[in-house]
Amino acid sequence: MTKAELVAIMAKNAGSSKTSAERAMNAFVGGIVESLRRGRRVTISGFGTFVVTRRAARNGRNPRTGKEIQIPTAKVPRFRPSRTLKSAIR
Repeated sequence: MTKAELVAIMAKNAGSSKTSAERAMNAFVGGIVESLRRGRRVTISGFGTFVVTRRAARNGRNPRTGKEIQIPTAKVPRFRPSRTLKSAIR
């Protein structure tokens, strides 16, 4: 599903225009991104939790040259689905 398809579904279910649904979607995603950027977790009941975790430094390999390189530590976003979401998919 693309963002445009999701916006169309939101507009239809809310009985509003696609423009207002897209603004709501952008505000929703922007809020999640801003909270994660600040290091806070975002929990949506019945859906799941977005968190930021640290990925440890590790050795890797340059695919072009085959030379070994050091990949630095990084912060990465993660999503943990709720039990409700997991059971709905099963």
